[in-house]
Formats: sequence, C-alpha cells, structure tokens
Amino acid sequence: MDAGRAETILAELRREVIARAGLLDDTFDDVVTALRDSNADDEHDPEGHTIAVDRAMVDALRRDANAQLTRIDAALARVRAGSYGRCEHCGGAIVDERLAALPTTTTCITCARRTPGR
Repeated sequence: MDAGRAETILAELRREVIARAGLLDDTFDDVVTALRDSNADDEHDPEGHTIAVDRAMVDALRRDANAQLTRIDAALARVRAGSYGRCEHCGGAIVDERLAALPTTTTCITCARRTPGR
C-alpha cells in the first residue's frame, strides 16, 4: 500500500476513534454523575446490572480507544519513517489486503500465524 493511501486511511481511522472516545468520555461522565446523584442501592438490585458495572464497561471501552490511538499513531510514524507495511519480525512485506483489514498491524500473515495474538 502506498504511503499516501496508508496515511489517509490511518488519519480517518484516527478521527473515528477520537470521536468515539469523546462519546465514551461523555457517557462515562454521565454514569459517574448518575452514581453520585443516586441514593439507590443498585448493588443489590436483582433486576439488572449496576451503575458500577456500567462505569466499568465504559471505562474498558475508553481504555481500548486509547490503545487504538496509540497503535494508529505508531502506524502513522511508520508511514512517515518509510517502514509502514514491513513486518517487524521477518522484515518482509505485509500484503495490501492485510493492511486494508488491519491498518495498524506490524506483522505479515505468516508471522502472525506463528505468534498468537498478532
């Protein structure tokens, strides 16, 4: 994938993640406010999950968005350095189809198959 196309894809992905993170921040603030303003004993409510569970779920989604931003920024740095699309393990090319599906990947499909979680 050429550098211009990669940078465009990554920049758009970055905008989307930042927008999602902003919504999650607002949601987290709403949940915290609801928890603070509530005197309900939701910890013992058999009808559903608690505000604390909601807060934990939103917090996990926020952390995931931040991790995505870190990966996107690293990929953008690789584009600018000229190393985007090269496998960090074997140095071989990462095929365009893989980069299109996983624009922040750092491994070719062969190395990814050898290393679980890549």
